[in-house]
Amino acid sequence: MKIELNHSPKPIQVAGAKSGSKNTAVTSKSSAENKVNKQHNQKKITKWFSQVGIQGSYNNTKTQSIDDKVRLKAQILARRKVSNLENILGRALDFCLEDGKEESIDPDWFFSFVNMAEEIFSPAMQELWGKIFAVETAKPGSFSLKTLTLLKQLTQKDAHIFRQAVNLTSYKKGESTPRLLIGYYQKSNIWSFFNTFKNKQLNLAEYGLSYPDLLSLMDLGLIHHSEIESGELNTSTQTEWRCAGSKLILAAKKEGTTLLYYKFTPTGAELCKLVNKQKLDAYTDAILSTLGRAFNID
Repeated sequence: MKIELNHSPKPIQVAGAKSGSKNTAVTSKSSAENKVNKQHNQKKITKWFSQVGIQGSYNNTKTQSIDDKVRLKAQILARRKVSNLENILGRALDFCLEDGKEESIDPDWFFSFVNMAEEIFSPAMQELWGKIFAVETAKPGSFSLKTLTLLKQLTQKDAHIFRQAVNLTSYKKGESTPRLLIGYYQKSNIWSFFNTFKNKQLNLAEYGLSYPDLLSLMDLGLIHHSEIESGELNTSTQTEWRCAGSKLILAAKKEGTTLLYYKFTPTGAELCKLVNKQKLDAYTDAILSTLGRAFNID
């Protein structure tokens, strides 16, 4: 028996053809967006390099000789360095202190300062360098070359972290080294075996200074690498502290009590002088609450 086919078979995957068209449109849109993003990033890269006289190979500067390009780059960088020094001079004049010592700045210090300062391009950091020169002029010897060398390595992010640390600083009366008070420790004895508050510390991250931030400051040489315990405090002796802008007078309730803190290095202490501190009531309240368990506070 012969079977007759009275109709043609239906085309296969008609719907699939529509889906493919849609996918093609999406791919084309994505490709266009990627192209736009790439062009945008290329413009940013070109803009940064143009600030030092370097242009892309497609630029008309390709007609210049390499010697001309070298001279152009040197001229642009020289102008920018002069501009940097002029900006720092302006900041120094704005910050200039009224009274100063008669002694002069060490010439070696001055020319080392200039060599470093001419490569400070950020306006925020230029302000900081201007303050340094103003203070050094009034009080020669305030800032060491070691401090300047470290400061030159700081990024704006580093400076922000350091500023936050300075806002949390405490000073013991009669001492100039800043500290970050974090709590206390009480030596165990038979009577304090069941005491749950033998060691109490604040979490500085709650006040804008995370542990990674502390590690960063340690790596930069601004804070010592480990927390420090004060000596055991005499219960009959009061110590006065200036903590985050507030005055505290502490007297240990029990023998064997010590304060816990992070201590700034000499370089960190020098740079602390440049930061305008902000009073942080939340941190002060937390310190009062924490230390109040082990200290009488006036």
